[in-house]
Amino acid sequence: MKYDTLNSFLTFLERVAPGTYETSMGYPSTITSNMFGFYDWYMASGIYKIFMNNAGDPFSDDGYLISTLSLERKTIEFFAPFYGISKDEAWGLVTSSGTDGNNHGIYFGARVLQSQTGMQPIVYVSKESHYSNRRLCDLQNLEVRLVECDPMGRMLPEALRSAIYPERPALVIFSMGSTFKGAIDDQVALNRVLEEVKPLGVYRHVDAALFGGYLPFTPYNYLVDRTTLGFDSIAVSGHKFFGLDSPCGMFITTKQVLAVQKAYKVDYLDGEMPMINCSRSALNPLKYYWVVENVGEEGFRQQAGKVLSFSNYLVEALKKIGWPVWKNEFSNTVFIRRPSEATVNKYNLARGYDEAFGGPLAHVVVMQGMKIELIDEFVAALRDELVQ
Repeated sequence: MKYDTLNSFLTFLERVAPGTYETSMGYPSTITSNMFGFYDWYMASGIYKIFMNNAGDPFSDDGYLISTLSLERKTIEFFAPFYGISKDEAWGLVTSSGTDGNNHGIYFGARVLQSQTGMQPIVYVSKESHYSNRRLCDLQNLEVRLVECDPMGRMLPEALRSAIYPERPALVIFSMGSTFKGAIDDQVALNRVLEEVKPLGVYRHVDAALFGGYLPFTPYNYLVDRTTLGFDSIAVSGHKFFGLDSPCGMFITTKQVLAVQKAYKVDYLDGEMPMINCSRSALNPLKYYWVVENVGEEGFRQQAGKVLSFSNYLVEALKKIGWPVWKNEFSNTVFIRRPSEATVNKYNLARGYDEAFGGPLAHVVVMQGMKIELIDEFVAALRDELVQ
């Protein structure tokens, strides 16, 4: 019968999802969507009947006419100042994922360095950065050097100094929240190394998938401020802190970086297209700007404060029962000695392994939808394991 396969999937979801949603703690997503109001508006407006495609540059008047390019531009212009890039200086786009944002950062950075030096750069990234950065360098046929980290996952300045080949331009990817330990690379110390070694050219891209969401709305916003750190571009996820219900993100850079890109003249779009993708989602910018209007700066500040407060609460609660626990400063990622398989599965924890911390590990990512009651329940489960 029609829709049998789709209905079977719904049956599976109804059986599996409720328990998983209620107790999932291991991944940086909201799990349960808060986009109900968006879909109410979306259906009532009738926009769902229209095919839209963001094929074009959101910062020009060119491109596919039936699109949300204007809202895509407004989204970038709203967020850019929180990263130290003025509205007038900013250029960017809403991406399909954090990886898409990093792909643009690497691609744009390589073009900048090639225009300055006539040479392909070497990419330097920490060993604990997201694996996709290595994949993207392979995709773009760029040489990559993995830089050693300290035990907490932060790129070591002296290791960067040893890794840099000064006769080639350097494209450095800073991790603003490494995947498992939530480590933040010290851009000030790493920039000092770059200034001392003086490679042929330098481009700095920040992979800030999760932390780039909440840090701008905390007292620690200087950690993502281009005016003091000097990075050239940044990638941030939309489906993590900002709570969109499907993968997406932002790539934000400057018009100065844009100016040296190879923008292809595309006749059928009547304009020059500097981005990698042609057809892009028109729905994601619509969702992004809906979140901006419904949550706003003050709402993001409240949510960011909750994330950090609850992260500290979890750490202190685990310390009280004697369970091994670690957390980087400014991080909402708490990693622990891995509990039983049953507990890992019940709370959908992400697994890791590091001999420096005793071997098998797991982590909790504290998001704004998490409740104190769930944290208390989780700590109680670990306490019970200690006495068994």
